[in-house]
Amino acid sequence: QVQLVESGGGLVQAGGSLRLSCAASKFTFSNYAMGWFRQAPGKERDFVAAISWSGDNTYYADSVKGRFTISRGNAKNSVYLQMTSLKPEDTAVYYCAASPSRGPSYTDYGQYDSWGQGTQVTVSA
Repeated sequence: QVQLVESGGGLVQAGGSLRLSCAASKFTFSNYAMGWFRQAPGKERDFVAAISWSGDNTYYADSVKGRFTISRGNAKNSVYLQMTSLKPEDTAVYYCAASPSRGPSYTDYGQYDSWGQGTQVTVSA
C-alpha cells in the first residue's frame, strides 16, 4: 500500500518561506509523477505543482509560478516544495500525491491515485 507522508508545514509571515517534504514508501517511487495540491477551508482541492517521474519536467499553477519550486530525490524517495514570497492566500492544507500517468500533463486531480494526509500551511498578513 502506497504511503505518502508530508512534513514541513507551519505558520509563517507573509513574504516568508517554507519547504514542504513528502516521504514516499511501499511503491516504486521513480515510476511515478508527483504532485502537490492544496485545499483552503470551504474550497476545492487545487493543483499547485507537479514533477514528472524523471524529474525532467515541472508544472506549476499560475498563482505560484516564480515563487514555488518542486523537486524530487529519487534516491531518497522524496518530493519537495520550496515556497517563497508566501502570501496569506497560500494558506491551505497541502497534499502530496502520486500519479502513474506518463503525461503530457499532471494538473488534473483525477490523474493521481495516492494521497498523503496533508500538512497545514498558514501565512499571516
